[in-house]
Amino acid sequence: MSQIQPARHEQNQQLSRQVAKTTTAVTVGGSLMVLSGLTLAVTVIGLVVATPLLVIFSPVLVPAAITIFMIMGGLLAATAFGATATFVFYWMYRYTTGKHPIGADKLDYARDRLAHAAHDIKEKAEQLGHQAQQQVKTTT
Repeated sequence: MSQIQPARHEQNQQLSRQVAKTTTAVTVGGSLMVLSGLTLAVTVIGLVVATPLLVIFSPVLVPAAITIFMIMGGLLAATAFGATATFVFYWMYRYTTGKHPIGADKLDYARDRLAHAAHDIKEKAEQLGHQAQQQVKTTT
């Protein structure tokens, strides 16, 4: 019976880590995908607004050059954000499935350091709590 409890606790920790990894992947990847879509939409809206003004107030070659520059800049930005989001999804998939992608060891090291620091803080808080209880008992 006592061996079942640690195994169940370990399974809960693994599940919690898996949920945290998945949540992070969805948040980061989704944010980058939204940023990619917004960039594309702003590029199209900018072209719709700017193109008629440039055609009316400038010679033909200048608006054409500016329009091409805007199109290429917007498409390049949207593609870069989309590629970055795709890479983040791929990296997080490999990380959550245990394939150990580049940089995973640094992430695991940072997570372990944070867990160790949290454990130390918890122990210190418990120690201070016991000291406070002892002081209350001695003063009453």
